[in-house]
Amino acid sequence: MSYVDGFVLPVPKRKLRAYRRMAQKSSKIWRDHGALAFRECVADDVKPGKRTSFPQSVKLKRGETVLFSYIVYKSRAHRDRVNARVMKDPRITAMGDIKDLPFDAGRMIWGGFKVLVDA
Repeated sequence: MSYVDGFVLPVPKRKLRAYRRMAQKSSKIWRDHGALAFRECVADDVKPGKRTSFPQSVKLKRGETVLFSYIVYKSRAHRDRVNARVMKDPRITAMGDIKDLPFDAGRMIWGGFKVLVDA
């Protein structure tokens, strides 16, 4: 079964264009190193919930939107190999410091997931 890295993050709406440019560059790098798929999805039908929700999970602020992103790999071992190569790729370091990202990385949620159903 495949393996997925998943991300939920807040992005200021005024920085969506910059985020998209960064994501397109990142997508190329991950795919060049073997990732099977790289998806960036912007919130369309995402409302605050009574107990929890995507907006609440990232402490969404006024003027921001939520992005749900995921990268697909063959396995966890494959993910680990791909990410190790990505982190050594000079194109990643050329993107700048974490404080220069077009989103608040401190409110990003991420994790690795084993695929349970692949239909």
